[in-house]
Order: sequence, then structure tokens, then C-alpha cells
Amino acid sequence: MPETAASPRSNPYAAVLRTPGALRFSAAGALARLPMSMVGIGAVLMVQGLYDSYAMAGRVAAVLGLAQAFVAPQIARWVDRRGQRTVLLPALAVSLLGLGGLITAAVLGAPEWVLWLFAAVAGASQGSYGSMVRARWNHALDDPRRLHTAYSLESSIDELVYIVGPVLATTLATAVAAPSALVVAGVAALVGGLLFVVQRATEPPVVAPDTEVRHRPVILTPGMPVLVLVFVAMGVIFGSMEVVTVAFAEELGSKGASGLVLAVFALGSMVAGLVYGARNFTSPAVRRFVIGMAALGPGVSLFLLAHSLWTLAAAMFVAGLAIAPTVITGNGLVQDMVGRHQLTEALTWVGTSIGIGASLGASVAGLRVDDAGADAGFLVPVAAAWFAALLTLAASRTLRRQSAA
Repeated sequence: MPETAASPRSNPYAAVLRTPGALRFSAAGALARLPMSMVGIGAVLMVQGLYDSYAMAGRVAAVLGLAQAFVAPQIARWVDRRGQRTVLLPALAVSLLGLGGLITAAVLGAPEWVLWLFAAVAGASQGSYGSMVRARWNHALDDPRRLHTAYSLESSIDELVYIVGPVLATTLATAVAAPSALVVAGVAALVGGLLFVVQRATEPPVVAPDTEVRHRPVILTPGMPVLVLVFVAMGVIFGSMEVVTVAFAEELGSKGASGLVLAVFALGSMVAGLVYGARNFTSPAVRRFVIGMAALGPGVSLFLLAHSLWTLAAAMFVAGLAIAPTVITGNGLVQDMVGRHQLTEALTWVGTSIGIGASLGASVAGLRVDDAGADAGFLVPVAAAWFAALLTLAASRTLRRQSAA
């Protein structure tokens, strides 16, 4: 697909969005991604409100997230082999059925295992629209600098989704009805998903793999296991903070404000992502990835100093500054490690790893909150952040060698 020329002084984001069809598929992908920031916290708020148990809420959210995390790479693999439209349309239908079943079961007071069943169906069929959008950008742009800008734009949209989603979910669940956040998430998934898949002109073509690499799973690609573990740890931070922030706000008598606090976390990340994406870097991507992860540990540790929602929001904004640049660089490293015939699957592993971690974090944090309160729950994201930082530092030489290879 041809690219449009851009002046060196022009806004880099406006320049990439002038690519034919880019604004339409990016906007549709943004709406289709809104559920990813609403379903987790929406499930927590719905189950906690109807069953009065943070531990159960964390378990249901964990099942939903784990199902999505484990099956999303398989959906992405089918997309690489069959095309986006062919795979996403039936997946969207199954996901909506699972989400509707989860809402109905919770409202009727069904046993927990029934909620697990529908949560697994809804999560397993959700797919990863973020990776699908990035695959379209990769097809549309040939200039690595413009592709860096496009990836940065999508990471900032991810953060915008996480600003709007939690606020909308908590407002709906606390002011309207406990299940209403999941209802709105389902509508967004339906509308955004359909608007995305009908855009055939920008859909990447199916690329046949080389014979010698046809059967090698993406996860076995050199460098991928380390990145997967790092992003699992980052996901633990996200998932645990959803649960802990709701509990912390409730202890202070302001449960409805939890969405605003989570939005500040995403706002810090979005600001950093926009600034990061507007620049062209000459330093190695691995070095920038290591620096970003090294900053995450001290940043998340600030959560332990929170004694009010204001101080927690400030700490989360500072910690969020390290998130988007690190995810952007991680996506760039993944792109360098695989061929085009596996790109969607490889990019999905970033989101999958974060999803697995988020599910684990939500479950563990729910147990800690029920046992010892929100203050004990903050230890979960702090431990995960330091694990990610230390693992990245320990593996930096390996990542640098594999990236160069």
C-alpha cells in the first residue's frame, strides 16, 4: 500500500494518519479495544457487588483474562493463515454469547463455577484487536521511523482506552447497576469489531511462510521467552492494581472514584507514549527497553506511600510514565524477531503475556485484600515490578545479542 509523503517538520502522528484508510481502521480498532479495559474491572465490580467477595471477583476476572491470554495467540495464528475477517467475525459472535451468559448467570446468583464457564468462553474468543491494528500498520508503512510513530500512536490509544474504560465501568457499575459495565463493553465490542472487519482494503494479505520455519511456534523464537516473562510481570501490576484500587477506594468510602484513579495511571502512560513516539531514536531498542523496565520498580514502589486517593493517583501517574515507552519498544523488538507470516501471532503474545499476568495479579491481589486489606494488596504490584526490572537487567546481554542476530 503506498505511503503519503510527510514534511520533516509536520506532526508525525498526523502524517501517519494520512496514510489511506489508516484513520478509519485505527479508530475502529480503538472502539473494539474498549472492552479490554472494561471487562476485567467490570467483572470485579459486578461479582463483588452481587456476591460481596473480592476473592471471588478476582477469581472470575482471572478466569476471563487467562482464557483470553491463552487462546488469543491461537486466534492470531489463524488470522495470519486465514485473514482477519474470516476469523474475527465468528470469534466476535462467540465472545458476545459468553459475555451475555456471564452477566445473566451473575444476576441470577448462579454458582461460581457457572460464572467461570461463561467467563472462559467470553475471554477465549475475545481476540486481540491491538495486534490486528498493528499488523495493518505494518502492512501500510514501509518506513521504520513512521512505523515507530504508528506503534506509539496505538500504544497511546491503548492508554486512552484505559483512561476512559475504568472510569466508565466504575461509574456504570456503582451509579447504574452492577452488570451495566459489561453490557456497555459488549456493545462496544460489537460495534467496533464490525466496523473494523468490514474494512477490507487495509486488511493485510495472508503471507505464506517459508518451509523451514512453517511449524516453529512464535514462543520458541529466540528472545521471545524473556519478553513473555517480563510482560507477564507487567500484567500482574495492571491486574492487581484494578482490584487493590477498588478496595483502597472502598476503605476510604469513595469506591466510585477508583476508576478515576486507574485512569490517572493510564494518563501518565499515554503522555509518555505520545512524547516517546514523536521522537526518532538512534540508541538501540534493547537499551531503551532495559532503561524503561529499570524505572518501573522504583515507580511502582511509590504505591506503598499512598495514604489517600490523591497520593495514590500521583504515585500511579509517575509509575505510568514508564509503561507505554516500554511496551512500544517491546512491540518493536518482537517485530524484529519474526517474519511477516507470524507477525500478528507474535504481537499478540505481548498482549497475551500482559493478560496472563493481569489475571494472576487480580487473583492474588483479591486474596491479599480479603485477608489483610488494601495495604497488603499493594505488595503484589511492587513485587511484580521489581521482578520485571531485575529479570530485564539480567537478560539484557541475551536480548542485545538476539536482537543483533
